[in-house]
Amino acid sequence: MAYFVRHAHSAYTPDELGRPLSEKGFKDAEKITEILRKENIDVVLSSPYKRAIQTVEGVANLMGEKVLIEEGFRERRLSEKSVEDFNYAISKVWEDVHFSWAGGESNIVAQQRGVKVTLQVIERYKGKNIVIGTHGNIMVLIMNYFNERYDFDFWKTLEMPDIYKLTFDHNRLKEVQRLR
Repeated sequence: MAYFVRHAHSAYTPDELGRPLSEKGFKDAEKITEILRKENIDVVLSSPYKRAIQTVEGVANLMGEKVLIEEGFRERRLSEKSVEDFNYAISKVWEDVHFSWAGGESNIVAQQRGVKVTLQVIERYKGKNIVIGTHGNIMVLIMNYFNERYDFDFWKTLEMPDIYKLTFDHNRLKEVQRLR
């Protein structure tokens, strides 16, 4: 099983990599830990972004382990610069999977990265329960690869944090269950 955890609310800073959770985010991360406590987790992985790590590190602490960083689960880079209208910018990349803003990743490029690391992780930890601290856009792009119903409209329904339990049979997605 792979438990994809979208990070909790973070306090905005221009440092995308080092942006920490907000006070609300830390409280919600505790709830994530409690939910996943019952799932017999074997390994905890995360995007290198601080907010993703902080969201799942309580689970790793329960196990007496550290969060293992997987670069491929980082959020998709929308643009090299801040965008003026985030909603327009994000809808544009979902309209055309090959479109990217200057210095950003298209949906197809980000999806290929995310799916590649997901398949590697599933193979590496075959038969294990894996927690993956990640981000909403890359998580939905990964899910979309396996089932097109996970699209832009689905992304808009996500919460911060959110947990989706994905059951795989080899490289085939069998079931998706929301835990939060």
